[in-house]
Amino acid sequence: MKSKILPQASKIHIGGRRIGPGEPVYIVAEMSANHHQDYEEAVNILRAAKDAGADAVKIQTYTADTITLRSDKDFFRLSGGTLWDGRQLHDLYREAYTPWEWQPRLKAIAEEIGLDLFSAAFDPTAVEFLENMGVPVHKVASFEIVDIPLIRCMARTGKPLIISTGMASREEIGEAVEAARQSGAVEIAILKCTSAYPAPPAEMNLLAIPDLAAAFEVPVGLSDHTLGITVPVAGVTLGACIVEKHLTMTRSKPGPDSAFSLEPHEFKYMVDAIRTAEKSLGRADALPSERELPMRSLRRSLFVVADVKAGDLITERNVRSIRPGYGLHTRHMGEVIGRRAVRDLEKGTPLAWEMLT
Repeated sequence: MKSKILPQASKIHIGGRRIGPGEPVYIVAEMSANHHQDYEEAVNILRAAKDAGADAVKIQTYTADTITLRSDKDFFRLSGGTLWDGRQLHDLYREAYTPWEWQPRLKAIAEEIGLDLFSAAFDPTAVEFLENMGVPVHKVASFEIVDIPLIRCMARTGKPLIISTGMASREEIGEAVEAARQSGAVEIAILKCTSAYPAPPAEMNLLAIPDLAAAFEVPVGLSDHTLGITVPVAGVTLGACIVEKHLTMTRSKPGPDSAFSLEPHEFKYMVDAIRTAEKSLGRADALPSERELPMRSLRRSLFVVADVKAGDLITERNVRSIRPGYGLHTRHMGEVIGRRAVRDLEKGTPLAWEMLT
């Protein structure tokens, strides 16, 4: 028997923050493997994220043995033009994982300095671990969107759920969202993602952001692996409510994710640009802004441009549309031509109906 699907929420809440259309963009610094197995570097990334203006830091909770197998079979060796071609999956994940014993300490430091910290879980033991840590939200990584039992496990916690959609078809996204809703998730957000490292801007398809928001009636954000900051800013203009971007202390230090991560000063540029972009969105109308209103008087209107004597004809030689805007509206030009002046009109006089007969 099919479970009752709970009503969807147009906004989600993380750490007291409301996230969704009309709210400030929730900016997440992805630590991933950029700690290089150095706890102090992980702490430095937290502090750099805070200084750069991030709202949260995201980590990953797995071990090489919970995410894959140690095997020499070709299935378990990377290929196809990735940054990691030739490497065994187990070796890559052993290098990239974040030690579990660090994670509660990192969360405590994040909270001390005013950041949310949450994680992508990669199996049920990680979900249980993160629940014991008290994370405010669970994250489904793009590669795990097809792990329906894992999604159900996260949804049953009752926490908000963020689902990345890299590589996923519309049907797979729908299946993941439905599974989450059937298992009790009410607050769900989707992140548009292109799972290429780095991702070419031409393959980002940012127009999917409003499309996904309309299709699933959830907040939609962007998990971005492009180089630079242009794409996430563009995503915000299309309605992205969340932006997730990798942060490293320096790209000069080799690591699995260094090449497509931002350094702290670049991350700050991105945050500043996003804040400017979201302010510029304003409201969905074409009315003049408050600061524009005084400028309306500088628009064009009908003025006397040559001295006119009482009884003279009004012609295009003595009345024109010019700046500023104190005369009759320009739409009346055809109506005033051919009329006569009722009194002398000096050059530079704004034209008014009572001057004409």
